[in-house]
Amino acid sequence: MEKAGRRSLRHWGLLVGTLAAMLVLVVCLVGEKKYEKTTPKTTLQLRKLLRRDPRTLCQGMNILKIPSSRRNIARPPNPGFNMVTKNSGRRIVARTQYRIVTMLKTPRQITLDNGLIQLIVSRPSGDVVGIKYKRSDNLLEPNNLRNNRGYWDVVWNKPGDNIYYVDKLQATRSRVIMATEDQVEISFVKTYNVSQQRGAPEVPLNVDKRYIMRRGRSGFYAYAIFECLEGWPEVKIDQVRMVYKLQKDKFQYMALSDTRQTFMPRANDRKQGQQLAYPEAVRLTKPSNQAFKGQVDDKYQYSMEDKDNKVHGWISTDPSVGFWMITPSDEFRSAGPMKQGLTSHVGPTTLSMFVSTHYAGKRAGIELKKGEAWKKVFGPVFVYLNSAPRSKNTTGTLWNDAKEQMIEEVKRWPYNFTQSKDLPSSDQRGSICGRLIVHDRYMNDSLLSESSAYVGLAAPGEVGSWQTESKGYQFWTRADKQGYFLIKDVRPGNYSLYAWVPGIVGDYKYEADITIKPGSKIKLGNLTYEPPRNGPTLWEIGIPDRSAAEFYVPDPYPTLMNKLYKNNHSDKFRQYGLWKRYEELYPHHDLIYTIGINDYRYDWFYAHVTRNIGKQKYVGTTWQIRFKLNNVMGQGNYTVQLALASATSSEIQVRFNNRSIAPPHFSTGLIGGDNAIARHGIHGLYWFFSVNVPSSLLHEGTNTIYLTQSRGGAPFRGVMYDYIRLEGPSIRHADT
Repeated sequence: MEKAGRRSLRHWGLLVGTLAAMLVLVVCLVGEKKYEKTTPKTTLQLRKLLRRDPRTLCQGMNILKIPSSRRNIARPPNPGFNMVTKNSGRRIVARTQYRIVTMLKTPRQITLDNGLIQLIVSRPSGDVVGIKYKRSDNLLEPNNLRNNRGYWDVVWNKPGDNIYYVDKLQATRSRVIMATEDQVEISFVKTYNVSQQRGAPEVPLNVDKRYIMRRGRSGFYAYAIFECLEGWPEVKIDQVRMVYKLQKDKFQYMALSDTRQTFMPRANDRKQGQQLAYPEAVRLTKPSNQAFKGQVDDKYQYSMEDKDNKVHGWISTDPSVGFWMITPSDEFRSAGPMKQGLTSHVGPTTLSMFVSTHYAGKRAGIELKKGEAWKKVFGPVFVYLNSAPRSKNTTGTLWNDAKEQMIEEVKRWPYNFTQSKDLPSSDQRGSICGRLIVHDRYMNDSLLSESSAYVGLAAPGEVGSWQTESKGYQFWTRADKQGYFLIKDVRPGNYSLYAWVPGIVGDYKYEADITIKPGSKIKLGNLTYEPPRNGPTLWEIGIPDRSAAEFYVPDPYPTLMNKLYKNNHSDKFRQYGLWKRYEELYPHHDLIYTIGINDYRYDWFYAHVTRNIGKQKYVGTTWQIRFKLNNVMGQGNYTVQLALASATSSEIQVRFNNRSIAPPHFSTGLIGGDNAIARHGIHGLYWFFSVNVPSSLLHEGTNTIYLTQSRGGAPFRGVMYDYIRLEGPSIRHADT
């Protein structure tokens, strides 16, 4: 009985203890809920940011009492930023803590470490050989040679020489420019010795490659100073770029924009595939992932206009890591905002293109005459790394975060932390503003078209010369719909002011050169652009926007498709082999377009290409424009305004009502080398011609304009039209 009583007491004790524990738990839960309800949103958001922000490594939080008069703010964790909030009458400061930047030097390499990433740079050559981040010992491909992971290179030749050289700019000495707890900047210098030119040719340049690591930044900055001294040999430079080759087994998802991102094939898939019309285009026949079988991969399908090329890169889904190239400014790139360039492509490879002749031709390269002194800084760009917990939308999370970081970098430009005197800060730069007005007496005297003008400063030159200018810096902006523009943070120097307006033909150039000095604030007032115009519009084909995108772009061959663009109509022109569809659409005769009947959106092929007449023999083609005139004015001349969006080794001959007359009534001569047709571009360089048409060449009734692309011999010779307009003779009123 006594034992039974003790067992009964123990059971009651356990029951009472359990009830007490449950009561305590309920009280705690109610209190927590009450805390959540009574705590300001900023506090909860603050705690979430500290726990979850993929860009932040929070290593501590200090709780401090501060005077209650301070403002309530909550900011994402950034170096040197405090986050302040209020909790039940008590002020809280959460101070993000970051490790200091450290540097370790060995004879072979320099390692920079800020607690978020480690950057390993070879010594003295200055190549990035390792990037440690999160659980990855090296995001770069470790099986590549040390000089083939992260590097700069230059493609160059001697003028008049058809042999091109690739120089990987291997430095011969390194030095520490700055080393503090907050920032380390290191330099790797390649010096040209004009008196010692034995062995492999060396580009005649001094190059100083710089890398910067900052406290609290999940990435590193990179730039290079190129210099040619007076008296050195002449040189032509076709390409300047920075390259990163990532781990092949990890990075399989590429992102270029909101609509251009997907899982990608592997480099080995390309090696086993079928080469098409040129080495870069490969049909995947034996891919490791059967979803890619039959698709075409070509690095030129992933090109982008410089104005849009601010962030791109690769994502690894295991672990969930992003590698991004962020370009905060276009000022150091070549050939203006419309210039197209490579981004990321199968490798996996991520590029930062500073100079290239792609989509522009050799004229867009840098040519230095013998004895010419030259200096230019390329960059800085920001190599950004991020991570996120694995989820159904990990790629979207990492991409959105990379875009946010890009916006932050753009706002910080020009950077004030670089240690080179060749990178002026904002207070050492100037600005220029004004208003651009378009006046066309045959159009409504409104200000600008609905799309705003591009206005820019570039090296002094002829009208439109900015399209191929690469030696200096360019600064561009968009005017608002009233024509007002502001170009700020311009480097000191001499410039011309250029502009072009979507919807309006031709190019504008301000009559005087402009000198920017530190602190300059130049106000130009109203500028008037009178575009090419001789008479009223009789008819027009296309939209004057320097692109052939409005014309008919055919569907790709089902067996030669890149599925990234399968449901993306605006990027359909990036598919491979579209130029071949011309012969199928016009098997027996070339394109004939009748004004008033045909619609350029469906009946004007996007590219005027050659025709294969058998055995790979390509000949020129002749397109016809047919139109009616009820009467022909005997006095005065008519005008054809002819704008081209691209040209590659082509000649457009224009004839009126006589297909075979020689010489033609007008010829462009041999023009172009942008190769945009082969490289899936919808435009290259812009060309504009005003063709004078004596009224004697026209007659009442049906007339025909013959447009002959006379150069054959290759499948990619051709042009893309931007816009064609026939104007009647000038009509002058008594008051004009």
